[in-house]
Amino acid sequence: MATGYLTVQVRDAGEAMPISGAYVTVSDLDGNVLYNLVTDSSGSTEEVQLYAPDKVHDFSPGDPEPYAAYNVSVSKAGFKTENIYEGAEIYDGIASIQPVSLVPANSSAPPVNNTFVPPDSLLENFQQQQPAPDPSPTPSAPPNSRALLSPRVIPEVVIPEKITVHLGSPTNASAANVTVPFADYVKNVAASEIYATWPAASIDANILVIMTFVLNRIYTEWYRNQGYTFDITNNTGWDQYYKPGQSIPSNISKAVDRLLGDYIHRIGFAEPLFSSFCNGTTATCSGLSQWGTVSLAERGYTPLQILQYYYGNNIEVAHTNLISNVLTTYPGYTLTNGMSGTPVLQIQTYLNRISTAYPAIPKITPDGVYGPQTIAAVKAFQKIFTLDQTGNTDRATWNKIGMIYNGVTRLGELDSEGIQNGVGVSPPTTTIQQGNTGGLVSQLQFLLNAIGNYNSAIPTVIQDASFNANTTAAVKAFQSYYGLTADGKVGPATWKKLYEVYKGLPEVGGGGSVTPPTPPTTGPAYPGYVIKQGGNNSSSDVALMQKYLNAISNAYPSIPKIVEDGKYGPASAAQVRAFQQIKGLSQDGQIGPATWAAIVNAYSNVGSTYTPPVYPGILMAKGSYGSYVSTLQTLINRLADKNSSVPHVTVDGDFGSGTDAAVRAVQRVLGLTVDGKVGAMTWNALANA
Repeated sequence: MATGYLTVQVRDAGEAMPISGAYVTVSDLDGNVLYNLVTDSSGSTEEVQLYAPDKVHDFSPGDPEPYAAYNVSVSKAGFKTENIYEGAEIYDGIASIQPVSLVPANSSAPPVNNTFVPPDSLLENFQQQQPAPDPSPTPSAPPNSRALLSPRVIPEVVIPEKITVHLGSPTNASAANVTVPFADYVKNVAASEIYATWPAASIDANILVIMTFVLNRIYTEWYRNQGYTFDITNNTGWDQYYKPGQSIPSNISKAVDRLLGDYIHRIGFAEPLFSSFCNGTTATCSGLSQWGTVSLAERGYTPLQILQYYYGNNIEVAHTNLISNVLTTYPGYTLTNGMSGTPVLQIQTYLNRISTAYPAIPKITPDGVYGPQTIAAVKAFQKIFTLDQTGNTDRATWNKIGMIYNGVTRLGELDSEGIQNGVGVSPPTTTIQQGNTGGLVSQLQFLLNAIGNYNSAIPTVIQDASFNANTTAAVKAFQSYYGLTADGKVGPATWKKLYEVYKGLPEVGGGGSVTPPTPPTTGPAYPGYVIKQGGNNSSSDVALMQKYLNAISNAYPSIPKIVEDGKYGPASAAQVRAFQQIKGLSQDGQIGPATWAAIVNAYSNVGSTYTPPVYPGILMAKGSYGSYVSTLQTLINRLADKNSSVPHVTVDGDFGSGTDAAVRAVQRVLGLTVDGKVGAMTWNALANA
């Protein structure tokens, strides 16, 4: 007998705060109680095992139902009870999550209370399941709609915080609207439209189509332009299938988190493609066939190749980092053990606040260094939110942390506790000093720590929202260094200078010789797949990268030259890892979007010549860390490649004992004062050596 797994996750109506101590009953469709469970401090039950049909029935149209459905009931004192019928869909060998939102008992908002979840779209004979209407013509506006002067589109592709779904056809005024987080919407639709046991390439292709379709609706403001108060419907004759109460298989959840922000567009066009699709059996269309993706995946097609099969070769997968409820954009590389800098400090700050609501996440000392404490906290977060428990902060984890932080602090609500991490639009004007506590002090401490990452003259402090003697000393050091009256009080002038310096840091978007990789403004576009050993790589793409890296190696001798044969073997992987080390990227030896962009940018900037990086204006010494230190270490290795008297160092952004010894060796070789400190003279001599 085949089995699957189920975890019930209970949140409040805002879908960010966990509800612990909720009583959960799981029963079969005959009403027989199978499990009585209680949620933990993260709002989750233990994982339970349930019968599921054998997955041999999942790959062909007309096969029996591929999942078993179960009922879930949740109750908690002070909340309205929720009953979900046939919502928990269990697949063979797959863990599923049943999300449940509880409404406070004293709330005027009605609970869903009794939700019947219909079968998935592939099991339903939807007569209305036809290609959704193309957005180019303008359909009739609804009765009494507002008059529009002209259709409009939003200026750029943005992932919204939430999306409003109309549970019926567009003209069904009696149908309800529900507003849900965007990622949760995509997960729900994917779980409702396809099967979790399909091949991974098929699942990814379908998710990209689903995400692109809804982004097209949002980008063109298709329904809003007609006077409707929603973004999309769940009617498959117009849009895609959304089912309130639907459970989410964990592999689909992880895939959506990984792909969030990716979408399809035609080369040369900005807007997300109008990616029509249908099941390919009871309904056919000129777009993607859901069942057809299975056979293509089984034949070895990649997700991009599947999409090009249906939509043509002039499409590519683009990505937007513009996620409206994530406070800081993903830096473009995975944060891992040993890294340091502002992005690390931001993640530590967010996780500490999230841990107040989710106590299973351990507290971190916010020191800007990605060490064992941070890894443990990230792993705990990833476990709670169904991400791969690597301990690394990749794009999916970064975005999820930002979303949950936003949710627990209610930044979009009138009763928000406010931004307390130093990234507001304008500086405060309130004067604070030793003895004060609260949000402004927390913001001050964040700014001091971020700046201290790049300027060893500014000591870092514990971000505890308490203006103590250590914070006063850091403020005085900042004021003294930047020419302000060093009185330890933070008034308008000091706030202004803090913001000015912070926003000039390279990892925040300011100047500096080393910044996170950005999409190239010129040159070849990312091909839409990861180039790696054993992958389904195009030889022309590999040969292009080999050519670029060989040219870049003229400026960076630590990057080995290799034969440009279009084959991605161990030599290519080693060459890429050497480049990634220099640029502060995750050293996985693979060419994903960030590494591709960095190579293209480096080639366009360097080519066959070398341009010395400009001195950043900050004295560095033992104890400093950040991107400027990474650049310094790269320069040291460049000289070490030419002069055996200079030792090579690890490019990790940490000015430790090894870097200190190497700097002193550089100073001896170049005839400079040997003090281990890197000011303008040492930097310029090293950069031009």
